[in-house]
Amino acid sequence: MSDFMATRKPMAGGFLWMIAILAGAIWGVMAGNPMKGILIGTFAGAAMAAAIWLLDRSRR
Repeated sequence: MSDFMATRKPMAGGFLWMIAILAGAIWGVMAGNPMKGILIGTFAGAAMAAAIWLLDRSRR
């Protein structure tokens, strides 16, 4: 393993993805359509996770 790989600490977007899905589900239940909330939360979380992944790649 190179020194670069040993010292680099990658960022993680999975936590934001999970929070977005849960928030979407809660919003969906309150709005009367939980599946719509879960789908919106999933897509929003995927967008945030992808943005974090792209930012992490640019830090190299």
